[in-house]
Amino acid sequence: MSRPCPILTIDGPSGSGKGTISRALAQHLHWHLLDSGALYRLVALGGVRQGLDPEDRDGHARLAAHMEVHFGASDGAEHVALQGEDVTQAIRSEEAGQGASRVAAWPGVRAALLRRQRAFAEPPGLVADGRDMGTVVFPQADLKIFLTATAEERALRRHKQLKDKGSDVSLPALSREIAERDARDQTRQVAPLRPASDACVIDSTGLSVGDVVQRVLALGAARGMWAP
Repeated sequence: MSRPCPILTIDGPSGSGKGTISRALAQHLHWHLLDSGALYRLVALGGVRQGLDPEDRDGHARLAAHMEVHFGASDGAEHVALQGEDVTQAIRSEEAGQGASRVAAWPGVRAALLRRQRAFAEPPGLVADGRDMGTVVFPQADLKIFLTATAEERALRRHKQLKDKGSDVSLPALSREIAERDARDQTRQVAPLRPASDACVIDSTGLSVGDVVQRVLALGAARGMWAP
């Protein structure tokens, strides 16, 4: 391996499947997992719960630097706590996702979370899921994946995911929100959403989770990151 802690980054837009793929790969490889999107969702949620003005950038940056966060899992399910309170379901709402996209555009918040994200890189390895993992947080990563899919496919996936969780959301409204989030993420001044120059782009439209996982495993094996 190229370093004591090999790093695999998986970036991409909302609904591309990067969270599902990252969890599957981390479990298969027995590596650590960084869900960077959850950190931004926690900042947005924490701001709401503390009564911060939605546009209070300094307040949200202080929250990002000092919030007490715990990630865990049991019986294959994730658990996320903020200030000792279980917020696993709360941070997965569409409202939290929109809030995360807003605060992620603020340099102070991104700077506050950068050290926290890099601290996840520990042996035996790390799978980092986000929007700027390969471009900003881990530019030295051994393998960078940019996972995408058509806007229609991503909206359908997200709609099904929310319906399965009991959330009543219309597909047209969700499609508009995803389009707005894409535009915001791609045009922000700090760490815009884009593939790293050395990333391997995978279009997951029409592919199963297993198909994408096998493609990534083959790419990593070719680089000597793990056995074929």
